Amino acid sequence: MAVIELTKENFETTINDNEVVIVDFWAPWCGPCRGFAPIFEAASDKHPEHVFAKVNTEAEQELAGYFQIRSIPTLMVFREQVILYAEAGSLPGNALDSLIEQVMGLDMEQVHKDIAAQHAQGPGGPDDGAAA
Repeated sequence: MAVIELTKENFETTINDNEVVIVDFWAPWCGPCRGFAPIFEAASDKHPEHVFAKVNTEAEQELAGYFQIRSIPTLMVFREQVILYAEAGSLPGNALDSLIEQVMGLDMEQVHKDIAAQHAQGPGGPDDGAAA
């Protein structure tokens, strides 16, 4: 599958309509981003069952701000609308393949249960120091 370009108009739909979306936040002037691009493209060819997408942080400053992108390239992996990985820096091809394998090996039922439990505890958790 070809790498798609994400914008604020298609970002949410892309995340919601696909099980796995791997997003590269980049900019045209960024040398490391240009170096990572062929690795990202090769991974998209190797894993056609997943959506590989790029966000140009220059053109999509609102998206970059929403996700607090401070350094590029930043790689973000969504599975079932959950961000499972978000790190700045490029990866070599074998590390990207390994990351994808790890993401696919996760028990998403447990991940969703853990998220629900965290939300049930509230923002500070059970021991946030607030008076009862």
